[in-house]
Amino acid sequence: MQGRLMLAAGFLLAGCTDLYLPGAPALPPQGQPLQAGGAPTMTPDQAVATFVQVIERVEPLAERLCAERTRGINCDIEIVVDGRPNQPPNAFQTVDKAGRPIVGFTVALIADARNADEIAFVMGHEAAHHIAGHIPRRAETAQTSAILASVLAQASGAGPEAVRAATSFGAEVGSRRYSKDFELEADALGAEIAFLAGYDPVRGAQFFSRLPDPGDQFLGSHPPNAQRQAVVAQTVARLR
Repeated sequence: MQGRLMLAAGFLLAGCTDLYLPGAPALPPQGQPLQAGGAPTMTPDQAVATFVQVIERVEPLAERLCAERTRGINCDIEIVVDGRPNQPPNAFQTVDKAGRPIVGFTVALIADARNADEIAFVMGHEAAHHIAGHIPRRAETAQTSAILASVLAQASGAGPEAVRAATSFGAEVGSRRYSKDFELEADALGAEIAFLAGYDPVRGAQFFSRLPDPGDQFLGSHPPNAQRQAVVAQTVARLR
């Protein structure tokens, strides 16, 4: 595994993975279940052990697919854990200044996971955003929309403040234009990554059932939960 895994100091280490997390919140006593959203989940030790085991299987597979299916991008994924207190269950993908992909999890998401399949699917989904180039594609669309909105505002005789507002609005619209498509692409490729790593993405995608359903909102950032689960099921059926 090329990437480093940064987690809370003091947790049991698996293999040669380097674990570290500055400012990690205190965990409940040994054996007391972590709870998120009012529902008991695994004990802290179980949650951490499951997370580490999943990352050690999924990360190398995601890096290999990235190297096989892309050209000219960094495929050395770094896994980080956000240990800030009071952060909701969440995961994200970004890149650092050197272009290295980063996949992050909050402690609450790790604690809220019901099984290894959920962690594997989330990891695959976030890695898929990088493999599919969603960050630069979103930035390009946002920039194009911002320029167009600025030109139209200036052509209509708008003043500097109105032009700036139009430019900002154009960038926001552009960044959201393909957001739902990107999420569905990441769901499909993420399901493939988790499946190839030996996990059940259909079971993993059941965590959507615990999320508020965004519905099919105009310029919404995420598609309906049922649509996302259907995409995962279709992907797994194809792979099988």
